[in-house]
Amino acid sequence: MPGNGLLETSPNYVINKAVAARFQQLPQPKDKVQVMYVWIDGTGQDLRAKSRTLDFIPTKPEELPVWNYDGSSTYQSQGENSDTFLYPVAIFNDPFRLAPNKLVMCETYKHDHTPTGTNHRKAALEAMTKAADQKPWFGIEQEYTLLDTDGKPFGWPKTGFPGPQGPYYCGVGADKVYGRDIVEAHYRACLYAGINISGENAEVMPAQWEFQVGPCEGISIGDHLWMARFLLHRIAEEFGIVVTLDPKPVPGDWNGAGAHCNFSTQAMRENNGIIEIEKAIDKLSKQHMRHIKAYDPNEGKDNERRLTGRHETSSIHDFSAGVANRGASIRIPRGCAEEKKGYLEDRRPSSNCDPYRVTEVIVRTVCLNE
Repeated sequence: MPGNGLLETSPNYVINKAVAARFQQLPQPKDKVQVMYVWIDGTGQDLRAKSRTLDFIPTKPEELPVWNYDGSSTYQSQGENSDTFLYPVAIFNDPFRLAPNKLVMCETYKHDHTPTGTNHRKAALEAMTKAADQKPWFGIEQEYTLLDTDGKPFGWPKTGFPGPQGPYYCGVGADKVYGRDIVEAHYRACLYAGINISGENAEVMPAQWEFQVGPCEGISIGDHLWMARFLLHRIAEEFGIVVTLDPKPVPGDWNGAGAHCNFSTQAMRENNGIIEIEKAIDKLSKQHMRHIKAYDPNEGKDNERRLTGRHETSSIHDFSAGVANRGASIRIPRGCAEEKKGYLEDRRPSSNCDPYRVTEVIVRTVCLNE
């Protein structure tokens, strides 16, 4: 985007962001609040959103009305019976329209009020409720890649490739990192929204970044990560940049993208919790393929391109675990091994995973012994 605030979208159409900002500064009536409903569509990985005006400031999801949308346009219903319902489940501050306006994460339900095929939150909440006494905590490291609108990684030369991986991870400098403005805007927007974002960094492949959400207890990890993803896509839109969560956006000798899931129970966090961590790893080892199927939207097909045993990944076909080993399925951080308590890191989930599915299957395997 040029320094004059113009965003070129086509040869004949230019958006002037300064003009748009002027209208956003208009006073908002005190008795009107804009609420944007956000939901997961039928792909299981893309997000949709639409807004409505309310005459009160909602403070909890139960206060918000159930709404509906055309599910036939989101791969979630047939045209002759298209009404699909939105059930509000989590409220966040709106960093675009600002206070008192809100963003709300929603579950999706079919015309008969049963969950849509990509509503995995309902089942996840049931598992979290059963395991609530064990206080499961999660932290997810969300990797993603920035693309130009032509589909090529942002900042890469239009012909050829950048230099090999090495200088880019946590790099500094215009020749090492691309798109930091988007990352910084996203970080601050998440904080404003009330998302429990805990950090960010440039990743191994140029134009690849990561942000971390957590620790969150129970179902809130999915709510917070999905809304953080929404903010990322929405902010990148402002810059005319595309975000992809594809687990292997560039074939060849380049790192893929994951959503490493850090997990612990209260027993793991207490003294000698390493015993509980080892028990959990043993349980996970016996359910490897069950987890692989839950760790990307296409039951392992997306992760096949990433989990090759190279580029800091384990093989999709084999389960492994180790201390400080980034080539293992499960990594025990060095500090946790030394302190004999803490958490484990499941490195298998893909960047485009549904965090509701990932955390549900972990809880069912480790906490509920299912």
